[in-house]
Amino acid sequence: MGNLLVSHLKKELSLLQPSDIREFDAYASKIPGIIKFTMGEPDFNTPEHIKQAAIKSIEQNQTHYAPSNGTLELRKAAAKFLATKYQQNYDPTSEVIITNGATEAIYTALTSILNPGDKVIIPTPIFPLYIAITTLNQAEPVLVDTSHTGFKLTPKRLQAELVKNGSAVKAVVLNYPCNPTGVTYSQAELDQLAAVLKGKPIFAVCDEIYSELNYDQPHASMVKALREQTILLNGVSKSHAMTGWRIGVLCAPREITAELAKVHQFTITTTATMVQAAAEEAFKNGLNDSLPMKAEYQKRRDYLYDKLTALGFECVKPQGAFYLFAKIPTGLIQDDQKFIYDLAAKAHVAVISGSSFGPGGAGYLRISYAASLENIQEAMRRLDKYVTEQRN
Repeated sequence: MGNLLVSHLKKELSLLQPSDIREFDAYASKIPGIIKFTMGEPDFNTPEHIKQAAIKSIEQNQTHYAPSNGTLELRKAAAKFLATKYQQNYDPTSEVIITNGATEAIYTALTSILNPGDKVIIPTPIFPLYIAITTLNQAEPVLVDTSHTGFKLTPKRLQAELVKNGSAVKAVVLNYPCNPTGVTYSQAELDQLAAVLKGKPIFAVCDEIYSELNYDQPHASMVKALREQTILLNGVSKSHAMTGWRIGVLCAPREITAELAKVHQFTITTTATMVQAAAEEAFKNGLNDSLPMKAEYQKRRDYLYDKLTALGFECVKPQGAFYLFAKIPTGLIQDDQKFIYDLAAKAHVAVISGSSFGPGGAGYLRISYAASLENIQEAMRRLDKYVTEQRN
């Protein structure tokens, strides 16, 4: 007999399912000899100078609570990094919060904004966390399929959604470069979106965690056009190969940050002190740590794109991040969920189904090229054989 108290849990939990991305990754991990392109995690190790900073912090007994918003030294370092790299200027004393990864930054931002019945415009395909957190806050995700507009939200479509949904719209979520498509926006495109939102009581929640992994253009940002309405998310996970360290950065105008800090404080109190020392070192002395990683990712992107298109997969060439979003060719299993299990079982290659990322993702695959070129080459040989066998 099940626990009777289950029915007394938060009702929105019943609307959510555990991550099918992690579920499939766990399944695939049990297949001997599998090559995985499933998780969004750099395959590089954290740079040595950053690890040494954490060790030194522990040796100096920096193991007590840090200030809730983060050590002032880290906030200063993060603010200087953002200003130097992207011309995003925030006061480290009052406009920067250090979070437990970008994940907590997303949770803090949306929880601070949303009341029951509010709506959040979320262009899809997109990382599903924004949808789940919106739902948990008793708000409604307005999922906008961008698959017919180059996987970008257009000003025309944004304006139409605002008219359709009226004053209930509280926020627009933008992730660029995007997980799962690798698509990003130019500054002109963001400026046009900003013009639609400017002066309206609507937040732009901008997740720029992949900002250091732009291949074909400088990183653009909504902050430059709409600072007063933007809540900015960033961190060191992708830029410095520090996913397991769990350090994010949340920035907003002073008055908004003061309110965000309340949710942050009552959710996690603070992030680990010695980890903050490592992140401080990353921002201070790792200004260009991402460059060798980015160069390698770009080589992998180009190789993978060429091979997949030769096999008949329709792909938007990624402009950033380390994902390629590929449409399953005709003649193969068109249900992307069934396809990934069949591919894993028969070819021992694991990728993620596009439908995991919302409307517009069905029939696509997300392939993470945060894997060695050798593994990518072997996986493409296996995929070539699989495609040939399935078509015959």
